[in-house]
Parts: sequence; C-alpha cells; structure tokens
Amino acid sequence: MEYVYAALLLHSAGKEITEENVKAVLQAAGVDVDDARVKALVSALEEVNIDEAIQKAAIAPVAAAPAPAAAAETAPAAEEAKEEEKEEEEEEKEEEAIEGLGALFG
Repeated sequence: MEYVYAALLLHSAGKEITEENVKAVLQAAGVDVDDARVKALVSALEEVNIDEAIQKAAIAPVAAAPAPAAAAETAPAAEEAKEEEKEEEEEEKEEEAIEGLGALFG
C-alpha cells in the first residue's frame, strides 16, 4: 500500500511518477524498497489517468440514504429481508469501489 501512496503523493505534488521518484519517497518514509514492486507499479500506472481513477473511487463508495423507519405494523420477517437487501447492495458497492481501485494496478 505504501507504494501506491507514494505514487499518489507524487501525483498530488505534480511530480512525474518514475521509479527513481517512487523509490525516493519510499526511502524518505523509511520503507525498505522492493525494486520489482516499484517497477511493476510504475509500469501499471503508465496508461492510467490517476485523476479519473480517484474520481471514480471517490464516487463509488457513497452509500444509499437510509430508509425511513419501518412502520410498527411491518412483520419482522419483512424487515429482516429489507436489511439483507441493503447489506447486499452495500457489499456490491464496496466491490465496485475495489474494482475501480484495481484500475490503478493495470
């Protein structure tokens, strides 16, 4: 994760994401640098529009607004079914967010 953070920091600072720059950021943070991981990250990010990937990742995890409280007459089984549906929807949204972040790795 530190490798991705280093790339995002470089991007945020307007610096080019190169192997040397990523290594420098990691070393400054006290991380033991794995050259193969740095090379793989830089290679994977060559074709990625980082601003677009960040925007997609920021939008995806937004949860749906909570539903109004169920009426007292609603059967407990129906409430449980609704809760399960909400949980499934939230899980799907989280999976979509993760897939969006996966674009950062190629």
